[in-house]
Amino acid sequence: MLRIWGRLSSINVRKVVFAAQLLGLPFERVDAGAAHGIVRTPAYLARNPNALVPLLEDGDFTLWESNVIVRYLCARHAPGTLYPLDLRQRFDAERWMDWQQTTLNPAGRDAFLQLVRTPPGQRSPAAIDASIAATEPLLALLDAQVAKQPFLAGDHLTMADIPVACELHRWRGLPLPQPPLTHLDRWHETLRALPAARGALDVPLT
Repeated sequence: MLRIWGRLSSINVRKVVFAAQLLGLPFERVDAGAAHGIVRTPAYLARNPNALVPLLEDGDFTLWESNVIVRYLCARHAPGTLYPLDLRQRFDAERWMDWQQTTLNPAGRDAFLQLVRTPPGQRSPAAIDASIAATEPLLALLDAQVAKQPFLAGDHLTMADIPVACELHRWRGLPLPQPPLTHLDRWHETLRALPAARGALDVPLT
């Protein structure tokens, strides 16, 4: 059985949980990180020297980095569906996964940290405003992408949709004005309606 180390308050852990549930894989999840500790213990550091979550254990194989774990699980258990075999479609999916980590996540991070993890009296309105200004054009970009096709990388769900859906879940959960984006909202609600989304796209932000 797979073991996933990490707390559900982590967006990166939610990605892996969502992927495993989409694939119908049995797994054990162990709370780790933040208040749960564990990640600085010698045993954990031997498996993930970054002292971060998530960490995947698949038998005697360990893997860290959330999007890489999603790729691994999809490649192993869903080649041709969640993990495209056609090279162009695969790298289209890869592109969106990298974009989530390098562009969308950094844009929205400050608003999340300020509004969810910073006491009200210590918040920086300037940091929140800058985060909103950086994120809203990216959401419009996503809206335009799923206006052309049902999912990010084509006509069916792929690994690309998993991390971006988790990112959008985090953004939509912030106490901010949320201008409707018709196509993006349709895409997100399609994913949220999946039984596999429970515990990943329906958890409160903390």
